[in-house]
Amino acid sequence: MIWAAVASALVVLVLLIVFILQNQELVQVKFFGLEGAVSLGVSLFIAAVGGGVLVAMAGAARIIQLRAAAHRHRVLAGRKR
Repeated sequence: MIWAAVASALVVLVLLIVFILQNQELVQVKFFGLEGAVSLGVSLFIAAVGGGVLVAMAGAARIIQLRAAAHRHRVLAGRKR
């Protein structure tokens, strides 16, 4: 199962590299007063990584919330005995 995950990750990585190499046109990027020219593929990659980080942060917050609730439940169940 691990080999299948590694192989699929490598395929996705190769496709991502091909995408970035095929989209080398420079685009103007502005962000909070900063301005610059970056290739289209790289700018889309940065945006996708940023989105992934936001999703990971939301998932981590939810896991922490669920663990805290489970801990409270265990503590309350232990006191009832």
